[in-house]
Amino acid sequence: MSTPPTNRSSSKLFWLIGLVVLILATLGLRSLLRKDVVIHTATVSYGNLVSTIPTNGKVEPIRNFQAHSPINTTVKKVYVREGDHVAAGTLLLSLDDAEAQSRLAIAVTALRGAQAALQSTEQGGTREEQVNLAGQIQRAQLDQQQASHELIGLQQLLGRGAASQSEVASAQQRLQVAQSNLTSLELKKADRYSSLDLSHAKAQLADAQAAYVAAEQVVAQCNVRAPLAGTVYSIPVAQSDYVQTGGVLLQMADLKHIRIRAYFDEPEIGQLAVGQKVSIVWDAQPGLVWHGHIERTPTTIIPYGTRNVGEVLINVDDADGKLLPNTNVTVTVITQNKENVLNIPREALRTDGSANFVFQVADGKLKRTPVQIGALNLTSVEIRSGIQAGDVVARNAVDGQTLSNGEEVQVAR
Repeated sequence: MSTPPTNRSSSKLFWLIGLVVLILATLGLRSLLRKDVVIHTATVSYGNLVSTIPTNGKVEPIRNFQAHSPINTTVKKVYVREGDHVAAGTLLLSLDDAEAQSRLAIAVTALRGAQAALQSTEQGGTREEQVNLAGQIQRAQLDQQQASHELIGLQQLLGRGAASQSEVASAQQRLQVAQSNLTSLELKKADRYSSLDLSHAKAQLADAQAAYVAAEQVVAQCNVRAPLAGTVYSIPVAQSDYVQTGGVLLQMADLKHIRIRAYFDEPEIGQLAVGQKVSIVWDAQPGLVWHGHIERTPTTIIPYGTRNVGEVLINVDDADGKLLPNTNVTVTVITQNKENVLNIPREALRTDGSANFVFQVADGKLKRTPVQIGALNLTSVEIRSGIQAGDVVARNAVDGQTLSNGEEVQVAR
C-alpha cells in the first residue's frame, strides 16, 4: 500500500527544519567559543630611514715607509721602539757598513780614473804624453831641417862635379822620410783620438759615475732615517741580527692619514658610490667609531676566500693614530639616508603579486589597505600614500596564524 503524498511532504519539511536548526546551533556554538586573534601592531610615524651595507676590511697607510737591507750584513744598532712617533730625518737604525764603505772607495777610484781618461782623450793625451810628443816633434823638425840642408849642399856639390847623383838621391830620400815623420807627429798632436775613442771614454765615465752613485746610496741606506713624520709600527730585527739583501728592517707610517681596503660581495657593488659615508669599528678598541667616505669603487671582481668581491678604498676622515696598519676592521657603508619620511616596520608590509598593502586596525577589525612604498631597508619601509601618521597597522599574529581582511583582533599588551 503506497504512502500518501501529504505524508511524504511533511517528512521532508521536518528534516529540512531540523537541518537548519542544527546549522544555526553549530554557528552559535562556534561564535560563543571563538576567540579574537591577538596581534602585534605598529603606529605609522615619521622618522629617518637609513640603508647600510656592512663588510670587512683591512687598514693600510696612505704614506708608508718600509726599510730594506741594501746588502748582506748585521744590524749595528736600533735607535727606536715600536710605537715611537718620530720626526722626519730621525735616525732609526744603522747597519754594519764596512763592506759598503770598501765598495764606495773602489767606486771613487774607478770614477777618478774614468774622469782622467776622458780628459786625456779630449786633450790629446796625458800631460806626460803631450810633453813626449812635443819632444818628438821638435826632434823631427831638426831632422827635417838637417836633411834639407844636406840636400841643398849635395846639390851644389853635384853642380861642381864634387858629388855623385846617387848621393843627391839618398839625401832626397832622407829628407822625404824626415818630412813624413814630422807630418805624422803633427797629425797625431792635432787629432790623436778618434770620435769612437771619445765616445768610449765618455761611456766608461758614465758607468763609473753610476757605480759611484749606487755605492754611495748603499752607504746611505745603511743608516736608516725617517723620510716623513710618523709612527714606527714594526721592527722585525734586533741589534746584531744578520740580515740578507732585501730583508725588511723597519716599517713606519703616518697613522693620521690611512685608508681601508674593504671587500664587498658582488651583488652589493651596484649600491656603492664615491663619497658615500662609512663608519668603521675595530674589535680591539670597543666603543670607538671612526668615520670615512668611499674614495674608489671596484674596477673588477676578484676571488676572496669563498667569496667573489670588489675592493673598495675608504678614506678615514678622523684617523687619530689608534687604527694600526694591517688590522682587520668592520666597515658599514650608508647607501641611503632619507630623513623624516613616513614609515612602518617592514614586517607590517604585505604583498599580493605586484601590489602592496597593509592591515589597518580599526574598531577591533583588520582592514586591507593598499599602499604605495618608497625606499626600504632591513627593518623599515617608506610609505608614500595609502595611510597616514597615527594610523595603526598589524605586524603579525602572536600565535603566527595568517591574518585576513575583516578579521576581529585584539592588540597584544
